[in-house]
Amino acid sequence: MTFVPGLELCQRFHDELVGPVLRDRFPRLAYAAARLDSGSELFGLDSPRSMDHDWGPRLQIYLDRADAGLAPAVTAAVDAALPAEFLGLPTRFVGHPDTGLGVLAPGGQRHGVTAVELGRWLVAALGFDPRDGIGVADWLAVPTQRLAEFTGGAVFHDGLPGAGLSGARAALSWYPDDVWRYVLAAQWARIGQEEHLAGRCAEVDDELGSTVLAARLARDLMRLFMLLERRYPPYGKWLGSQFARLPGIAPATAALTGAVRATDWPRRERALGAALSLAAERTNATGLAAPADPTVRPFHRRPFLVLGADRFVAALRAAITDPALRDRPPVGAIDQFVDSTEVTADAARSRRVAAAVLE
Repeated sequence: MTFVPGLELCQRFHDELVGPVLRDRFPRLAYAAARLDSGSELFGLDSPRSMDHDWGPRLQIYLDRADAGLAPAVTAAVDAALPAEFLGLPTRFVGHPDTGLGVLAPGGQRHGVTAVELGRWLVAALGFDPRDGIGVADWLAVPTQRLAEFTGGAVFHDGLPGAGLSGARAALSWYPDDVWRYVLAAQWARIGQEEHLAGRCAEVDDELGSTVLAARLARDLMRLFMLLERRYPPYGKWLGSQFARLPGIAPATAALTGAVRATDWPRRERALGAALSLAAERTNATGLAAPADPTVRPFHRRPFLVLGADRFVAALRAAITDPALRDRPPVGAIDQFVDSTEVTADAARSRRVAAAVLE
């Protein structure tokens, strides 16, 4: 099978096959078509390797509430019209015997087109329907991976009445400024809790522990840089790839690479200090809060250089205009304090955990 970039494949699948079927069988149907559920292709990061599972001619058909009952008929019409191949690829999937994941194969029984009422899909994917308004609790209960997928991906057609799918995506394009300040403050708080620990490990000859802590700080800083550039950080597999796409990120990349590759504490400390200062400068440049000194300094009376991330936490929280949000502890959004896929991949579970942490 010849590789075609996934979003290009799905766009053509809609334009040349699925769209014409819907216009012929349901000429008055208002619908939206998109690829927004999951997959490396949503970020333009798919490759021939991606073809081994859940990759192929796939898309979602979103229906208006008034037409929700047509969903089975829509999928049946597509099923009946599908040729065996499209652009040289099988149009159906089989379950892999080991993983159960869908794999394109001749003679497969399942096609990749789903039809669902838009509001129902939004609640299942996000935990709420953004067309009904977005509260602070909604913003903080959605993992950034899910926001990156939903606002990324591609919409091939949007004929739904009112705000439709495009309106929902626009509403979630980025955090409101106060929520942005709060999320940034929470990310700086994570860094502040550990920025001095790598030095303490090195002081007692725990090089492995020092390296692990430096890597944790590097991950938190990568996510911070993305948040500063108004980009939702994806999950671990694509964090480095998306981080590398940020504008002017080369100095931070060099510093973070140096921190995780250093074989001794002095080099590790210098590299971490450089990365922390760069993140501090970018925080000041957003204009979201009063600027703070971006240079490193000793950690109290101990011989470890740190930024003093708590200063940026305080500045950002002080600039929040919503008193209820300003007074929240800086735990942040769900994936700033939960690192379990079992939670972050389930919208309902994420909302329950996000609510519980503030009780």
